[in-house]
This record gives sequence, C-alpha cells and structure tokens, in this order.
Amino acid sequence: MAQHSNAAAIAALEAGETSLGIELGSTRIKACLIGPDHEVIATGSHAWENQFVDRLWTYSVEAIWDGVQAAVADLLATVEREHGVRLTSLGAIGVSAMMHGYLAFDAADELLVPFRTWRNTNTERAAAELTGVLGFNFPLRWSASHLYQAILDEEAHVPQLAYFTTLAGYVHWRLTGRKVLGVGDASGMFPIDPATRGYDAGMLARFQGLVAARQPGLDVASLLPEVLVAGEEAGTLTAEGAALLDPTGTLRPGAVAAPPEGDAGTGMIATNAVAPRTGNISAGTSIFAMVVLEKALESVHEELDIVTTPAGDLVAMVHCNNGASELGTWAGVFTEFAAAMGLEGGADEVFATLFAAALEGEADGGGLLAYNYLSGEPITGLAEGRPLFVRTPGSRLTLANFMRTQLYGAFGTLSLGMRVLHDEGVQLDSMFAHGGMFRTAGVAQRLLAAAIDAPVTVGDTASEGGAWGIAVLAEYLRKDTGTALDAYLNGSVFADASLEVAQPDPADVAGYTAWLEQYEDGLAIERAATEAIR
Repeated sequence: MAQHSNAAAIAALEAGETSLGIELGSTRIKACLIGPDHEVIATGSHAWENQFVDRLWTYSVEAIWDGVQAAVADLLATVEREHGVRLTSLGAIGVSAMMHGYLAFDAADELLVPFRTWRNTNTERAAAELTGVLGFNFPLRWSASHLYQAILDEEAHVPQLAYFTTLAGYVHWRLTGRKVLGVGDASGMFPIDPATRGYDAGMLARFQGLVAARQPGLDVASLLPEVLVAGEEAGTLTAEGAALLDPTGTLRPGAVAAPPEGDAGTGMIATNAVAPRTGNISAGTSIFAMVVLEKALESVHEELDIVTTPAGDLVAMVHCNNGASELGTWAGVFTEFAAAMGLEGGADEVFATLFAAALEGEADGGGLLAYNYLSGEPITGLAEGRPLFVRTPGSRLTLANFMRTQLYGAFGTLSLGMRVLHDEGVQLDSMFAHGGMFRTAGVAQRLLAAAIDAPVTVGDTASEGGAWGIAVLAEYLRKDTGTALDAYLNGSVFADASLEVAQPDPADVAGYTAWLEQYEDGLAIERAATEAIR
C-alpha cells in the first residue's frame, strides 16, 4: 500500500477521519494510522522481548503499557514531523496481538498470575484431554488449554477466577471498558460454531462438565469474553483509555473501537485472504498456511488448527516450526564465498543469483534432499531438529539442483500438512504468499505453486502487516457500509493493488510430487540424526 499524499493526510487528520491500528507482536509493538483510502499516514513502533519467569514465558503489564505508549508516541511524533499537524482525535481504533495464551483476572479486575503467552508448553496434559473428550484439536497454546491445565494443577488462583482473555482482549478492555473479542481471536481461546459465530455450545457444555468435576462452581461460559464479528462496534475509546495511549493528554476519547483481533486474523486482512477457497502463506523463521474453508472438516487432525477469519468463517491453519532460516544460512555461506573471491555485491545479489539458479534445476531436484529442521516439527512427529543435506552417489549435485532442493525443503513439511486438507476435499482458488523469500521475483512463488498445486499470488501489501490490517478493520467499522468484509476488501482496499499470480506448472508439480515422496521416506534419516547427534 502506498504512503498517503501530504494534502490528503492533512485533510484526514484535521477532519478526524483516521483509523489507528495497534498490534502487539512477539518482538515489536506497531502502531499504524490510515486515512479513508486505507493508505498509511504514519507509523510508530517499539521493540520488546518476553521473559522466562518461574519456567513460564511472560510479558509484564508494565512492559505492555510502556510498549504501547512508546509506539503511539513514536506515531504522534511522526505525524507532527511529516504533516505539521498535531493528532488530537481519531475516527476509529483497533487492537491486535499475538493469539492464545492466558490473562486471568479476579472479580476486582486484578491480574491473578503473570500473563502466560502462546509459547508456553506446560499444557500438554490439558490439550490432550480436551482434544480427546471434545473431539476437536486443542493445541497447547490455546487459552482453554491454559485454563484447564491450571485446573488440573489445582493452582491457587483458580477459585478466584472471574475472567480470562487474550493480550488483544486485555488491551482493548483497558482502552474501552468492554470485555469482548473479535471472533478470530476468540477462536484461539475456544472453538467457534460457524453457524452462530459464537463459542460452540455443545463443546462448551462438555467442557463445563470436565471443569465442574474438578472445580465445582466455576462457570466457564461466564469467564470468556463476548464474541463480536468484524464490523460490529466494540465500544469507544474512553478518557481513561486515551490517557493510557497518550499520557500527555493530547489524544481525545471518543473513537469508535473495532473488535480486538489476533495476529492471524489481521494477517488475513493484510493479504486479502478472508473469502472461502482463499488463504495466505507466511514464510519467515517459521512457515504457516491459513486456508479459509467452505465447510467444517470431517475429521480431527493434529496437523491442523481450526480458527476463523475476523468475519467468523472457519480457517484451517498448517503451522510448521521451521521455515526459511536454513535457506538463509546457506545463502550466508555463499555470500562469504563471494567475498573471499573478491566479488562485489551483497547478500541481496547472492540471494537473487542463487534463486535464479534454482529455476534451472531439475524438476525433481536431481535426487537431492534437504531438511530445514533447526527445531522440532510437530507435523512430522519430531521433538528436535537437525538440518540435513542428503544425496546418493547417483544424485546429480549441481548448484541449480542444490538450490531448488533447498527451496523445496522450506516447503516440504508445509505441503505434508496441506495434503491433509487436500484429502479432506478442500478446494483452493488462490493463496497469497508473503515473506522475505518471495522478494526475488517469480522463483519461490513458482516453486510454492508446484508444492501446493494451486495459484500463488504475491504483490503490493502494506509492509506494516497486522498493524495495518487492524487499522483496516477499524476503518471498515467507521465507514459502516453494510458490505460483507470480503467484498469490502476487494472493492475498497485491494481494487488497485499490483499483484502477480503464478499458476502451477504441470512439470514442476510432477517433479515436486516425486521429490516429496522421497522426502517423506527420508524423514527416517532426520529421526536417526536427532537420536545419534547430540
């Protein structure tokens, strides 16, 4: 998305026709201000890190508010510096954050235990029992898993529990006074019924039975935030909330607030992937795919998380712990070699050269295998990882085959997870891909299209990502057009976006299919390596 022209920005700022999105990611808090045309007026950010306290990953309440205030202050300063206007009023506001986790409060709204983030894996027993009893995959990081584990462990705070929520839900509550969640974020707390766009009543009743057996008198339904869908009003910025955002008192209350959302949902907004049969793939340190479903899946699959879009449509998420990091490490080796040879050019040129070579490789990788497992991988049942490059004496080791195999290796586990969706009959019209490995035009995009056998789109989206996505949801509410979310995105937000679509090449698809079969067989080598090499 383009930057706002100065005249349009000043007009929007002075008229109060702006929307502010705030997203709390795992390492950075971002603030993004947009105008009525959804283009960026200004941004602000603040770096932060989680802490490991008493064997649990957490962020302190002080760190949350210090970070939000720092990001907003950075944005306000940018507005004044670049546009000569002091921002005093907002049209709309929205909050997004990393999903799942556990923020528990008593009846006096006091935090009972430090915030438990999605990274915590102490919930294995709870997640397994909920999955088995409720017939729905409950990942370790889900809020219900955290709650039930606290009950199983008979933690002292449980009898005092009056409310629990996610990070986005907490920040929104403090800004507006409303204990609500967007349906996408709520779907990472407890399963959602796509018919009602609320918590699944049958599962909630069975969950209540499990809880009552161990903690009589604890009413699970009353503990959960109210669920809202995109476009529904979730309160307004209060005087107390405005002071929390901007302690200088410059920012006035009154902005209408969108339902708080999770980072998965705002990522769907930022890539225009909220309609059934669409999805997005994000490739970074990890790689994951979000596919919007036309109907519920027939079976429970541990490879798949089921969440929803901000409009409440079911989404299957394939999450792989290992993404492009090993590819980047190999590129670093080649960059060192180029420098040792006295060749000019930096990492970007090396990446472009290596990626171009990959297109010249044989469609099946020439008999080479690459495993990008720097850490364990739940989809393939590996608790630890050992990066491997494997070949037979008869394999054809060339730069082109090596690089094609490294790219295939970044997608291998993902396509195994996607195969579960294919076997369920899930149809895909398009996937939007984003992440650094797609910057080299036409290479990773083309090979990913082969790996998932579906068209892959890359193109013009806001670099601000989820912060821009939640700002768009706030603007969607502010405009109140009555248009469905997917139609609004297509017609008002992405109508002029510059997009490149790669169709799957039949020869690439056949070659990748043959490579994947060998890759799956070779997982035994990866498993042996984790046992043999410590």
